[in-house]
Order: sequence, then structure tokens, then C-alpha cells
Amino acid sequence: MMGGGSSSESSSSSNTQKTYKNTTTSNPYVVSNTNDNGTTTRLQDGTSLKTIFDFTNNNIDSLLNQYLNPSIDNELNQNQLATYQRNLADETRKNLENNVIAPLTQRNMLRSSQATDLYNQLAKQQTDSTNDYITTLLSNSQNNTGNLINNLMNLAFQGYNVISGNQAQSLNTSAGNATTNTKSTGKSSTTSYGM
Repeated sequence: MMGGGSSSESSSSSNTQKTYKNTTTSNPYVVSNTNDNGTTTRLQDGTSLKTIFDFTNNNIDSLLNQYLNPSIDNELNQNQLATYQRNLADETRKNLENNVIAPLTQRNMLRSSQATDLYNQLAKQQTDSTNDYITTLLSNSQNNTGNLINNLMNLAFQGYNVISGNQAQSLNTSAGNATTNTKSTGKSSTTSYGM
């Protein structure tokens, strides 16, 4: 006698999927939007963090070039030189007039040609002082530009940290409000054999 038999097998699987709620999280500097596609974050227009971030990104190439190739012609050095020259001219002129020319004139001890000579000497002293300042400015230029780059990068990274924190908060809020869907699939099969 020959026998026959059968076997059956069944399997099932489940698939769990989270659906994130559309969430917007904001603070005075940043707005984050989270949904099933992820989280996008941007700095708020018109804020100091946005201004610093944009300025740093738009000027970093120029600043790095100034750092590597110090020049009296760069904007930072030109501004410092102009301020120095303005202050030097004002102070030396006041000192010459108040401390030399006025007292000598009051005593009738100064002729106009002597006053002209004093002003000419003043101009030479200002030129010499300016040249000395330019030498010092150039020698300090790389350090000054490096400090400016460091300050800007630190401020830009503060903006990045605010972005990162807000993005994490938005994702956590959205995940907390998410719904979970579970789909189960089952499959069974029977095999018979016999003679």
C-alpha cells in the first residue's frame, strides 16, 4: 500500500509606516517645516543671523584672499588708514595752532612765512607718521583679517546651531504627532502528494 500526504505552510509579514504630521516650528530667527519628506529649515529674512550668514558666505573668498595676500588696498586696511589720517590731521593741526602758532602770534613773535614753514613741517610729520602707520598696518593685516574671519565664522555657526536646534524640535514635534499604520499580509499554501 502506498500512502499519500499533504503539507501546508503559512507565512505572514507586517509593514509599519509612520506618517508625520505637517509641522511648522519657528522662533524669531528660524522657521522649520517637517513632513513625510523630511525637515527643511531656513533663517528668517531681516534677522541678524541671516544678515551675518549671508555676509559671511558672500565675502569669505575675498576675506581669505586678504588673509593670504595682505595689501594696503583692501577695504579693511583702507578704512583703518582713512580713520588714522583723519584723526592725525585733526590732532596735529589743533596742537600746532593752539600750542605754537597762537601763543607766538599773541606775542607778535611770528611772521606769516614762519607759520607757513611750521605748516610745511607739520605736513612732513604727518606723511612720516602715515608711512609708519602703513608699515604697522600691513604687518598686522593678516592677524586683523584672521580675527575678522574667526568672528564672522563664529557668528555664522551660532546661526547654524539655532537652525539645528529648531530643526530637531520640529522633527520631534512632528514625530510625536505621527500616526502609525501597520499592514499585515498573510499567505498560506497547501501541497498534496500521493499515488
